Amino acid sequence: AALLGNSLIITAVACDHRLQTPMYFFLLNLSLLDLGSISTTLPKAMANSLWDNKAISYMGCAAQLFMLVFFVSAEFCLLTVMAYDRYVAICKPLHYGTLLGSRACVHMAAAAWGSGFLHAVLHT
Repeated sequence: AALLGNSLIITAVACDHRLQTPMYFFLLNLSLLDLGSISTTLPKAMANSLWDNKAISYMGCAAQLFMLVFFVSAEFCLLTVMAYDRYVAICKPLHYGTLLGSRACVHMAAAAWGSGFLHAVLHT
């Protein structure tokens, strides 16, 4: 269900030019991060339940932990950026276009992804 829902969001935002606004840009990024966090743990969990094998190598565990921390912390940072987007849209609607232009949105999304990466590097 999550795979289908996130894929539909990504497809809709990428294909429809009317959805090329900051809110939908951030939703696209959130969907990508959600797909990443799902695909980090789910394959190993499915393999463990199918083959009744609970073993994982140290490097596999470290890689899985790094990716999970990266996606989850980047998701939290992106949710903070989305909250700022909604704050500006509600409290400063006349300044919305200047405060959240396309460059600013790309920079904020890149900062969220970069913050997630740094957080994962520090904790793995």
